[in-house]
Amino acid sequence: MANCLERKKVLLVPLDPVHDIGLKMIRRGLDEAGHQTMLLPPDLPPEEIVSIISRESPDQVLVSRTLGYGVAELLARFVDLTDAAGLRDRTTLVVGGMAIRPELAAELGFDAGFGPGTSVDEVVAYIEGRPYKPDAAGIRKEKADLTARYGYEYRHPAIAKLLEGIVDGILAWAEGKTSPGIKRARLRDEAWDVETWRQGKLDGNFNDAYAALCDPVAEAFYRKGEVHPKTRRQSKEEIARLEDYLTSVEKGMTVRRLQHREGQPKVFIQYGTGCPFMDIAHIKVCEAWGADGVVHFDPSWGARTEGFIGDFLTHQEDGSVITPENLSWIKAALEASTLWQVRAHRGLNTPETVVLAGKLGADLTKINIAYGALAAGTDPARLTVDGVEAIRMAVKYNLPFDVVTNEELAGVPAHKAFAGMLIVAALARRLGGRPMLQPLFAFSPEVMVSGQMRDNYIDFNAAKIEALRAIIDAPIWPGAPIGFLTQTEDRVQSSMTTSLHAALAASLNVDAVSIASSDEAYSGGPIVAASRVDTLRAVAEGFRFFGEGRVEPTKKANQWATEIVEKIETVLKAVAAAPSFPEAMYTGLLGSKEEGAYPGRGGRGTVTEE
Repeated sequence: MANCLERKKVLLVPLDPVHDIGLKMIRRGLDEAGHQTMLLPPDLPPEEIVSIISRESPDQVLVSRTLGYGVAELLARFVDLTDAAGLRDRTTLVVGGMAIRPELAAELGFDAGFGPGTSVDEVVAYIEGRPYKPDAAGIRKEKADLTARYGYEYRHPAIAKLLEGIVDGILAWAEGKTSPGIKRARLRDEAWDVETWRQGKLDGNFNDAYAALCDPVAEAFYRKGEVHPKTRRQSKEEIARLEDYLTSVEKGMTVRRLQHREGQPKVFIQYGTGCPFMDIAHIKVCEAWGADGVVHFDPSWGARTEGFIGDFLTHQEDGSVITPENLSWIKAALEASTLWQVRAHRGLNTPETVVLAGKLGADLTKINIAYGALAAGTDPARLTVDGVEAIRMAVKYNLPFDVVTNEELAGVPAHKAFAGMLIVAALARRLGGRPMLQPLFAFSPEVMVSGQMRDNYIDFNAAKIEALRAIIDAPIWPGAPIGFLTQTEDRVQSSMTTSLHAALAASLNVDAVSIASSDEAYSGGPIVAASRVDTLRAVAEGFRFFGEGRVEPTKKANQWATEIVEKIETVLKAVAAAPSFPEAMYTGLLGSKEEGAYPGRGGRGTVTEE
C-alpha cells in the first residue's frame, strides 16, 4: 500500500467510447490533493493504453467503464495485456463504473474496484493509502435548535391585539382550575426522581399517590402489577435480543445528510409501530438514511386513559405506549444528533407527557388545545386547563413544541385551524414558551371540496406559509405528514409526491417537515423499513434537485394568503367575543360539526376548582 504522505503519479483511463466525467471529477480531487495526474482521451485501444503505461510509469492506473455488453471480457483482456507487458508489478490497477463491484474487480484481476455511490474523497483516500472515513469528508450532524432565529414578534397589529385579548381570557378562565391530569403532572414533576427510578428503587409513596389519580385500568398497574389489557410485557429474551441488536448496529452506524445545502428543512419521521423494539429498528434505519428527528407517536387509547402505566410494553395497534421504560429505551438508542419529540397534544395525559418527556431527555413536544379538543376526543374545557399547564411544564423543561393543525384532515378549513393554532402559540408566547407552527401541507378535505388544488399543489400550501408569516415571526414546520392524501399505494408515486412537497417546503424556507413512509397510505398494518428508505432517499433527491433554486407559486398564492389572513381575523373576533375559549370550541367557532369538528368528551366534567 502506498504511503499517504507521498504524492502519486496517477493515469486516468476512460476505457469507454465516450464517458469520462467520473474520471474528470476524480482528477480534480487528486489535483487538489497535490498528486500528478494524466487523463487520457476516451476510446483508445487497450494496446495503446498499455504502451502509455509503459512509457509514463504511473504509480496508479484508474480505469473507468460504463455499462455495456462484453465489459467483463474487455476489462479482463486489459489486465492480461498489462500483465503480458510486465507492468503489473510496477503499477496498481483500479477500475470503477456503474457496473463495477469490488468482487467483480478482484475476479478480473484488478487491485480494487469502485461502484455506484463512490465519492471522490473515497478514491483519493485509496490512492493515498489511508482508510476512508466518511466523517472526515464532512458528514457530521449536530442537533439543531429550530426556534433559535425567531423572536415571536407579531406582524399584524389587529390580529396581535385579538390574540392577546384571547390569551388574557384563557388565563383568567383557567386560573384556580385543576384536573386529574394536572395533579398527576405536578406529582410526577415534584415526586418522581428519574435517577432513583433508573436505579430500580420503587417509591411506594409516589405509586400510592399516583394510583389515586388514575382510572381503574392504570390504577391496577400500581396496586396489582397488571398492565393494560391491550399490552404485554417484553420478555427477557426479547430484551436480550434488543441489546444484541443495538450493540451490533452501533459498531457500523453512520449517518447521512438529506439536505443538499444549509438552510433546507430538518426532516422528521413518526415511528409508533406499537413495539418499542421495532420502533428502535425503524429509528436506526431512518437515522442511517438521513432523518434528523423522530416523533413518538402514542396510541389513541392511551390518550383516553387517565394515567400512565409502566414497564417495557408492546401492543398490536398503531402508536407506541408511553411508559418511562419505553421512552428510556428509545432515548438510549438515538444518535446524539437526532431530535426527539414526544408528542403530548391531545389526551388526558397532556401535561404529564411533557413532564415525562422533559425528565427523560426529549428535545421537543407537541401541544395544541384546539386540535386535541375538536379532532382528537378530549373535552375542550379539560384540554384548556391541561393545555395551559402543559405549556408551563414545557417552559420549565425547556421544550419547544409544535402546534399541529391536523383537524384540517377532518375537514376544518385552514383559517379556522390556524386561528386555533395561533391562539395556542400566543398563549405559549405569553408564558415564555417557544411554539412552532405546524400547518397541514397536504391535499386536505377543504381543498378537495373547494378546489384550491385543482391546478397544482403549490399555491395553497404556499399561501398558508405566507399567511402565517404575515401574522407572526415564528418557526414553521409543515406536516403532518407533508403530502398526506396525495400518496397512493404506488410506492414510486408516494415517494415522489413526498419529495415534491419537501422541495416546496424547502423553497419556502421552512424549518422542518414531517414525512410519511411510501407505504403509509395503504399499509393497513406495520410499515416496512424499505418504505421509509424510499421517501428519505426521494426527499434527499428533491433537496439536491432544487438546491438554492425556487418553486415559484402563481399570483393565486398571494390572493389566497390574503384571504386566509382576513378569515383568521374574523374567526379571532368571534372567539374574542365568546364567553370563554372552551365555549368558543363547544359552539364551533374554531371548527363546526358540519366541518368535521366534534368537541371531545374525554375527561368531560373533570375540571374542578383548586
